[in-house]
Amino acid sequence: MAPIGLRTTTISAAPGPKPRDDELDLFGATHPGKVRKENQDHFLVCTVHPQVVIHGTSLPDAERLPLRGERLATILLVADGVGGGTAGGEASKLAVETLTRYVSTTLRCYHAAGRQGEEEFLDALRRAALEAHAAVRAEAATRPEGERMATTLTLAIAVWPWMYAMQVGDSRCYHLSDGVLHQVTRDQTVAQDLVDRGALPPERVAASPFSHVLASAIGGREATPEVTRFDIRRGSVVLLCSDGLTKHVTDQEIAERLRIMESSEQASRGLLDLALERGGSDNVTVIVGRARFPPPR
Repeated sequence: MAPIGLRTTTISAAPGPKPRDDELDLFGATHPGKVRKENQDHFLVCTVHPQVVIHGTSLPDAERLPLRGERLATILLVADGVGGGTAGGEASKLAVETLTRYVSTTLRCYHAAGRQGEEEFLDALRRAALEAHAAVRAEAATRPEGERMATTLTLAIAVWPWMYAMQVGDSRCYHLSDGVLHQVTRDQTVAQDLVDRGALPPERVAASPFSHVLASAIGGREATPEVTRFDIRRGSVVLLCSDGLTKHVTDQEIAERLRIMESSEQASRGLLDLALERGGSDNVTVIVGRARFPPPR
């Protein structure tokens, strides 16, 4: 297993106060498309909080107590299953469930994010991916020999003012900042590996027979998590998607939709509908998230 990598950006100004929960604008949508019978994509949009569960009290009006603590993190997650029959969908479902279990019961080092000792946090993200990898491999071992069971996994976890994008496979994370769209993640495909080695021109990736052959996948022969850290100030937008979107919608069109978006739901549904209008040849999943500016006082 190759060590986890970290690409990062630099903060140039103070991030401002952490957004309140009601200032978060988050939405995800998924569709099987117009060709495939089953939807093998799964997604998750959630926030992580410490919580007090009361099992008994003599206090009146206990429901008025502050039982849920301040938000520790915001999580966006897309998994695109790979495999025949129902195996791919079961792999992506198992990966999302494993990650959810991990961040709710095991990941306890959110405080280390963005700090000098954040290696603990990066290691925890890597372990989360490898736990999902092990869970899918274990389930695949119980299946008939030769049945393929794997999934992509793209996780974006926000610990203000940073976002950490963890990538295995070719689902993508984009970041719109100051009106400019950046593809944060690197597609872990054989075609992209050839580009990185100088053996394939970048403009020929889309036409390559290896453009959707995964070099790394959860449950596959190899899973190599890559992590990118970037700044998520108010006004910027984060988008996660399976390749069912990017097969039909260009980066320029994604950027145009995000620049004029009125809400994350409107942007997610609009992009999904555009992919369907153009053929919907694969399952399509889109998640959009942002922190709204507070209303003027």
